[in-house]
Formats: sequence, C-alpha cells, structure tokens
Amino acid sequence: MDWVLAILLFLHIFGAIVAFGPTYSFILLGPMVGREPQHANFAIRFQHLVSTRMVAPLAILQGITGLLIVWRTNINILATTWLLVAIVLYVSALVIAFTVLIPTADKLVEATSAPPPPPAPDAPPRSGPPPHIAALVRRARMAGMTNAILIVVIVFLMVTKPF
Repeated sequence: MDWVLAILLFLHIFGAIVAFGPTYSFILLGPMVGREPQHANFAIRFQHLVSTRMVAPLAILQGITGLLIVWRTNINILATTWLLVAIVLYVSALVIAFTVLIPTADKLVEATSAPPPPPAPDAPPRSGPPPHIAALVRRARMAGMTNAILIVVIVFLMVTKPF
C-alpha cells in the first residue's frame, strides 16, 4: 500500500468534509435570522468566523492535497476531463468566496454592528431590514447558493469520474 497516497487521500476527503460541510448549515441559519433579526449580527459574525477560520484555509488545503494526489498518481490533468472541469469549478468557487462572500460578510458584520437609526417621526414603522443590508444579504445568498451548487458538482465529478 502507498501510505503517502493514503494519507493524502485521507487529508483530501476529511478536509472536504470539515471545510464544506458546515456551510450547508448556513441554509438553515438565514431563515432563523429573518424570524429573529435581533440575532442577525451574531449569526453573521458566526458565519464569517466559520468561513474565514475553517472554510477558506481548508478550501486552499483541498487544492494543495488535490495537486499532491495528482502528482503522486501521475494523472495527466489535461487528458482527464472530469478532473479538469472539477479544478475549473474549484477555482471558480474560490474566486467567488474570496471576492464576493467574505467581503460581503465583512460589510454585513459592520452594517449590523449598530442598530439602525429610528424612522422619522411621521414615517410608518420600518418592516424588514434596511435596503443596504437587504442588498448585501441578497448578494451573499446568491453567491452562497452558487458555491453550494459548485461544491455538489465537484463532489459528483470526484466520485463518479463520468468522462
């Protein structure tokens, strides 16, 4: 048995579980915040912490262990279409995470750290989040759903090797 390859495969698979598994719980957290907006800042700070301390570093480790597995097994990436597609999707997911998701979470943490200003005396009571926060939430939701789909497709490609 090739113990180096076995260790690399373990790190790659375990890293994927630990890195991306928690992000699927964010799907449940969003609606809870909608029902209890007073906890929005905590929920956003929690998501941001998980994303920056677990997901991002382990996502990078995924690329490193993946490349080491390719090197160890002498796989020709250009001749292995499923792997090439998975790598392109992985890089796309990283770009979305580092250019959209994490910066948007930074802005949401800042925007929800102080209570919104009270409405004008003659204005009707405000319903829902302020427009700038709603826009950031929509952006984070769309980018998060995109990355969730990309991860599912990557896992499918890694498991089935369809082409």
